[in-house]
Amino acid sequence: MTEPTAKPSAQANQQQGSAASAEEQNTANDNTARGNSKDSRLVEGIQEEQTAEMPDKAALLALFMLPDAEDMTIKAGDVGTDFDASSMALTEGSIAEQRVSLYHAQHERTRLLYVASAATRPTYLVQTLKSQFAEYQQYLLAQQLDKRGLMDTDGLERLWQQLHVVDDIIADIVRHMPAQQPAGWQLTTQDGRNPLCFATVGKLKQGKPIRDQGSLNSYVLGHFGVSSFTYDRGYYIGHVIGYLFSCYFCAHLSISYGVTALGQQVVADYEYASLETPHMVRLLQGLDSYCKKRIYQLAVICARLSVFASDKRIERMLIAEVNDFDKKLQQQHLDVLLLQGLMPDSDDSTPLF
Repeated sequence: MTEPTAKPSAQANQQQGSAASAEEQNTANDNTARGNSKDSRLVEGIQEEQTAEMPDKAALLALFMLPDAEDMTIKAGDVGTDFDASSMALTEGSIAEQRVSLYHAQHERTRLLYVASAATRPTYLVQTLKSQFAEYQQYLLAQQLDKRGLMDTDGLERLWQQLHVVDDIIADIVRHMPAQQPAGWQLTTQDGRNPLCFATVGKLKQGKPIRDQGSLNSYVLGHFGVSSFTYDRGYYIGHVIGYLFSCYFCAHLSISYGVTALGQQVVADYEYASLETPHMVRLLQGLDSYCKKRIYQLAVICARLSVFASDKRIERMLIAEVNDFDKKLQQQHLDVLLLQGLMPDSDDSTPLF
């Protein structure tokens, strides 16, 4: 009697087990579907956020342009007076905060440029920004002052017209440079000036302030790191390429300079390494000869177009105006007049004695 009753019971249990398994499977499938749906929505959300974060071409270009770039004109000293007056009130703490804020802005701007698609990234950006560079403004001033043809106007004008070469060289360097953690350097010159035209923060010992993206050099170095200048020294944090560029630039212009490792506590809230000389040697050994040559070419172009070079040309114009005549000939003329007892360059021929 037990056997017949046991069989139907086992069969029922088996059917119930099958039904339960089927129900569990359906539940699992539903959970998986819901999970996949959630994952899909999550991925879509991340993609939408990334799309929303990425600026379009116009917005990306605006990050590199000065607000009043179109209205820039050559003015001597107007900005510097206002800047010095306001910077006097800046404390050391506020200057440090401004410096770090500037570095984060520079880093984010460059990051957005390099993660942008080919369609979004501006073509030959440097040519578009040319009018806002201090180097170009000083070149225009020198060109206006050159009444005696002392400048190589044709060569300089051709170089400015071909400024897109700068972007080509930068792209080539980026393709060849090895990966490296950011390192910090401090650059000083003999007279405490800012020959590389880093963006200035706080009071300056000499010279006029430079706004962020207000110079060709700051644009170039922005591809490899962040930089600023305060009082009498420049700061650069980034790839060793920026260090090499700065050395080549100053050496080409015969500027007395010194570059030392930036102490770890000098710039707070920004990650970088402070390297000893042996580590610097290893970093430079990691660059191949081709990359170094391209960096040198880039530095020479920037040196030829630099504010420093334009200032030297203007100084030669000043000397030319002072020496507007043949001094030896005038001395001979003076001696003749004195021998004749006449007043030099006077219509009165009355003898002096």
